[in-house]
This record gives sequence, structure tokens and C-alpha cells, in this order.
Amino acid sequence: MGTPFEIKALEEAGRHWVDEFIANRWSAETIVVHGRTYHPAELPGFVACIDQTPIGLITFTFQGENCELVSMDSLRPRLGIGYALLDAVLATTWRDGCRRIWLVTTNDNTFALRFYQRYGFKLSALHKDAVEESRKLKPSIPLLGLDDIPIRDEIEMELWLDEESVKPRFLPDRKDPSARHPYHGCN
Repeated sequence: MGTPFEIKALEEAGRHWVDEFIANRWSAETIVVHGRTYHPAELPGFVACIDQTPIGLITFTFQGENCELVSMDSLRPRLGIGYALLDAVLATTWRDGCRRIWLVTTNDNTFALRFYQRYGFKLSALHKDAVEESRKLKPSIPLLGLDDIPIRDEIEMELWLDEESVKPRFLPDRKDPSARHPYHGCN
């Protein structure tokens, strides 16, 4: 069986559903990190879908030769959606001149720390108690996160891009000769 989902640019998928999707996952239509407020519905991104239904989303923003990942969510973990979404971002941003991808996660998000390091990201900075400042802009950020770990610190991670690091990491089922990388777009 081939890949059960496909990836396409957010512009092609429409943006009408993004605010609700983000609010359901992040407790508001905005994301606040390192003192900035982002509106993912207004950012470039990619969507993973099955039968035209969004099941994953990644958004990012350019800052010169740097690209910041703002959000990444998958409603169906362990299918490769995160890898496929990141593959699409890396291919696009590398082509557009980006040389470094970076992101911020919080100290409680052990799943993200594990996921991004397996993808190739490295820890690059720790901002102790930074979430307190973010809560001033977005009071809905909870005090406790995953596994009841207090959410306090922001952790930066980065991946420097080169021809090797931008190679796709998502590998669909190779037993199926019709399997293809999902970055063909939701038809």
C-alpha cells in the first residue's frame, strides 16, 4: 500500500480552515514564541491531506537566509506526515535561498525534541523562563504541558542546509512499486 496522504502548498489548499485547526491544537489562532505573535493562516506552509481533508500542517517564515518553522502538527502520528511536511519545507526554502532552518519548542515537548533531533536538527540555544514573557502576549499558554511537565523554557533547534541535508527523509512503503513521495499535491 502506498502513502495514505499527500502534501501540497497551503495556498493551493485554501486557508479557510487554518485558524480553526491552529486554535484546536494551540489554544488560539495565534502562536507566540520568543516575544513575537504569529498568525499561521497568513504564513507560507504545506498541508498533508487524505481525500482533501487536512490531517497535518506546517507553517514557516523567512528571515533573510534563515527560515523559522512556526508550527507543525499532525493529526495522525507515526504515518510519516511530519517528515514529509519538513521535506517539502526544506526543498522549497533551499530552492529559495534559505541556508538555515530553525525553530523553538518548549522544555515539556519531549516528542518534538526527539522528532527534530532524529530528523537532523541540533539544539542551539536555551532561553530559561522565556515562556513567562510569551504568556503576557498569550495568557492561554498552559502552566503544565506534556506529562505534566511545567512549561517554562524555550529551546531553539537548527538545521543548516546543504545538498545532503535537504534530501527527503520520508520514505514511503518501498514494497509497493506505485508508492511515491507524497509531495505531488492533493489532487
